[in-house]
Amino acid sequence: MRFFAFLFALLPLSGFAQDSLQSKVAAIAKDAKGTVNVSCMLPGTKLNCDLNPHNHPPMQSMYKLPLALTALHLAEAGRLLPNQRPGESADATLDRTVRFLPTDIIPGSYSPLTDRYPKANVDITLRELLRLAVAQSDNSAEEVLIRLVGGPPVVQSYIHSLGISAFHLVYSERDLDRDENLQYQDWIEPAAAVQLLELLVNNPPISPAANAFLLRTMADTVTGPGRLRAGLPHGTVLAHKTGSSGTHGGITAATNDIGLITLPDGRRLAIAVFVTDSRADEDTRESVIARIAQAAYRKAILTK
Repeated sequence: MRFFAFLFALLPLSGFAQDSLQSKVAAIAKDAKGTVNVSCMLPGTKLNCDLNPHNHPPMQSMYKLPLALTALHLAEAGRLLPNQRPGESADATLDRTVRFLPTDIIPGSYSPLTDRYPKANVDITLRELLRLAVAQSDNSAEEVLIRLVGGPPVVQSYIHSLGISAFHLVYSERDLDRDENLQYQDWIEPAAAVQLLELLVNNPPISPAANAFLLRTMADTVTGPGRLRAGLPHGTVLAHKTGSSGTHGGITAATNDIGLITLPDGRRLAIAVFVTDSRADEDTRESVIARIAQAAYRKAILTK
């Protein structure tokens, strides 16, 4: 018996460690009083924090990340803005201006752009529109971008062309403002969200300069400070995008955060956490996301 116990002690513990991480994630998720959908990836390792990774949670404003990626792709292809010059630099394209129209405003919706220009009819650089949409989740900036790219079907088609098929986009922020029940038709699988994040790191579909701009913008995100960021050591670089719904009848449809976490050794952990149809309050929902991020981070820095 001692001999078999000795052999057991020599067996690799990685499998047990991963089971432990998934069990910890599942235990944390119970506090959300809803459905928690999680996926993560650390390339070259078997790190696994998956919980319902193939569910279809509503994205809400998380969709502004694939929208921004689509806009950058079309801009670099010379198909986003009029009079683009072939071969111009990413900086030159980002500095081109776009007209912010009164029809881009969603009355009563969150928009620092609208707060700044309540009557619209001003020219805004593409760079600023992307920063507002991604880093501040500005809904008017989103409406300008979705108008420029040609609508949700264009975004869905482009993301599918990247090999990310578990992504479904039908409606824009204006549509959801009209009827928030429509949000359930705009979804992404957590595993697909992680796939999208990994693409930005390992095989960017846009130029290095445009991709670097997008990652910097994600790192400047100010929304959701109590979510992924709250579970990480101070100073940790996090490039992320959040999504949030309203609360109706005590149920909050979407409290989301997806991001790339830079570990101390420079590796980047991709993680996506979607809290769906939760009866918990906002602090609890965000704490669930933060604690899952903390558990994944702690395991990741020990995983080679």
